[in-house]
Amino acid sequence: MRESQMNGRDFLAIAAIVFIWGTNFVAMKIGLRSFTPFQLGVLRYVFAALPLLFVVPMPKVNWKWILLYGLFQGVGQFGLLFVSLKVGMTASLASVLMQTQMFFTALLSFLLLAQRPTLPLFLGMALAAVGLCSFGMNYLIPEANGTGATTVIGFILCLGAASMWAASNIIVRFAQQESPDFNVLSFLVWCSVVPILPFTVLSLLADPPATHLQWLRASWESWLSVAYLGWIATVAAYSMWTGLIKRHGANKVAPFSLGVPVIGLSSGVLLLGEHISAWQWIGIVFTVLALASVTLGPKLFTSRQR
Repeated sequence: MRESQMNGRDFLAIAAIVFIWGTNFVAMKIGLRSFTPFQLGVLRYVFAALPLLFVVPMPKVNWKWILLYGLFQGVGQFGLLFVSLKVGMTASLASVLMQTQMFFTALLSFLLLAQRPTLPLFLGMALAAVGLCSFGMNYLIPEANGTGATTVIGFILCLGAASMWAASNIIVRFAQQESPDFNVLSFLVWCSVVPILPFTVLSLLADPPATHLQWLRASWESWLSVAYLGWIATVAAYSMWTGLIKRHGANKVAPFSLGVPVIGLSSGVLLLGEHISAWQWIGIVFTVLALASVTLGPKLFTSRQR
């Protein structure tokens, strides 16, 4: 199928997606002021599933892909990310670190799908390694005013969340191999049901009893953040993103994701007053360069080969 040219409406959708995904880390931080990480997980997916669950038919895919995607993307990715943001991770840095899912996806694609890594990917991984070392130096040689409001455990959990995102990407690829024409919105809505029960059980088992009913006293800002995470960042943004990829192809759309950490950094600093240390800035620069190598490198490499 021939890819169509992007029009003004497409670029407006891209701008909206980048803004939504960039600021959704701030929404997570606000939500965690009133909810525990596991409670926020429950509420995010209740909002993502309702009310669309009653009007969207079940996708025509094997139920195991719905279950696996819901567990890895829901409980795995966002469970680890919410805990990370709670125990020592800024919204600014999380918006950058979560983009390392691209490299975890490449590694899993090589191991499980036998996809050979490209030269731009090797370069990107080398740059990302330098970036991760810089983030590590942030804790070994902290600044006089601290480590940028992050902790080692928060950093590790955030990378774990990125790896779970990568695993969910592989699950989608397996589902597409079996059922190429399944409806993505239906898949997303029905997968949102899966994490609700595990998050509820985790909250009952791990959260202190005194917090079990604290959601009844949550601020309106926290409830607004939950609605933003469930309806806007999950259902609306992912639906627009998938539509763009279907019309124009992943290679043309994916590079725009580089704008997400830019918005994430800006919103974290401006809206939450977060501090970014010198080592973190170095790590951010190398991570963004690594992402640019992976997303833009193949096109540049191909054009030079012609």
